Amino acid sequence: MKRLLALLVLVALPGLVLNAAASEPFAVAAKGAVLIDADSGRVLFGQNQDALYPMASTTKVMTALLALEHASLDEPVTTGPNASGVPGTSLYLAEGETLSMEHMLYGLMLRSGNDAAVAIAEHVAGSVSAFADMMNERARSIGADAHYVNPHGLDADGHHISALGLALVMREAMKNPDFRRITSTQRKVIPWVGNEYSRVLENKNRLLKTYEGANGGKTGYTGKAGRCLVFSAQRNGLSLIGAVLNCPTWFDTATMLLDYGFENYRVEEALRAGEQVSALSVRGGDAASVDIVAGAGLRAAVAIGASAKTDLSLPDDLTAPVRAGQIVGTARLVCGGEVLAECPLVAASDVEARSFLQSLRRIMRRWVLRFNP
Repeated sequence: MKRLLALLVLVALPGLVLNAAASEPFAVAAKGAVLIDADSGRVLFGQNQDALYPMASTTKVMTALLALEHASLDEPVTTGPNASGVPGTSLYLAEGETLSMEHMLYGLMLRSGNDAAVAIAEHVAGSVSAFADMMNERARSIGADAHYVNPHGLDADGHHISALGLALVMREAMKNPDFRRITSTQRKVIPWVGNEYSRVLENKNRLLKTYEGANGGKTGYTGKAGRCLVFSAQRNGLSLIGAVLNCPTWFDTATMLLDYGFENYRVEEALRAGEQVSALSVRGGDAASVDIVAGAGLRAAVAIGASAKTDLSLPDDLTAPVRAGQIVGTARLVCGGEVLAECPLVAASDVEARSFLQSLRRIMRRWVLRFNP
C-alpha cells in the first residue's frame, strides 16, 4: 500500500524531470532529489538537485569523513562539557567519558548521536566552529554545494546543502574503506563506561535490510529539514548514490530512485587502472619509447541499449625526460556525444634524457651498422 501511495504521489507532483534512459518524465515526493553514478559522479536523475535545503543528520557523513581523514580509529576521544547533553538523538555520553574514535563513529552513524558529533569535532579541530570551517573547506574540494555550521545537523541558520552536494559528499566518503564498513553495519555493540550495560546500536537506514545491494547511507530529520536521506547500493558492478531532502516518503522514494537506476543503466568498464593503452616514442631519451597506461579506472553507467566508445587524446610523441606517472593525455568514455567519464593517461616508467656520451655512442653504433652490415 505504501508503495502504491508513493507511486501516486510521483504521478501527481509538478516539476517533472526527464528520465534520460526511458524518455519518460517523472517526479518524486522530495523538495530536492538526485541519483548519481558513483563511479563517474554523473547525474542520472535530478529534481531541484542544485537548490539548497537544510540537511539534518545527513550532515554526519561529512563529520565521519573528516574524522577518518584526520584521526586513527584507535584514538581515545574524551567527551567534553559541550558534547555531553547536546539535544536531540544521543548516545548519552557523560562528561569525561572516553571512547575510541571507531566507537564514536559507530555511535555517530548508526545511532546518529549528536553528542558524539560534538565530541568528534572538538577532538579533531579543537572546537565546533573550527571543525565547521574544515567541513566547508572539504566540501569545496569535492565540488559539493554546501555550507556547514555544526557537525550534527541540528537546525541552524545557513546550515544547508543541495541534493547533488550531499550525494557528492557521500560519494567521497564511500571511497574510504572504514566508512564503507561503518555505514553498512546494521547492528553494533559498543561500551557504556560506568554502566552495567553496553550500548546496542541499530542502524536507522532501513534500506540495508529491505533493499538488495544497499551498502550505506545516513538518515536525518528535524522540523525544519523534514526527512532527509542519503543512500547507496551496488548491483552487478553498478554503484549508485542518491539523496532526498525534505522527503516524506524517504525510503520509498529512495527505493524508486535506485530501481530506476538499476533498471535503466548498466556499468561499462572501458579501462582498468594501470592498463596499457598505447606506447609513445620519446625524443632525446635513453629509451626509444614509453608505455602509456590508464592512471585510474575508466568506468561509468551507460543506458541499457546504448553503446559507448573510448576516445584517447595523446600527443604524437614525448620529449625526454619523462617521469613515471606523468600525465600525458586523457581517455574519455563517450556515448551519444556525451562524455560519461574520463581518466588521465600516464607514462608507465621513467625515460631519462640522453647524455652527450650516450648520443655519441648511438651515432657510432649506426655508423658501424652502416659500414659493417
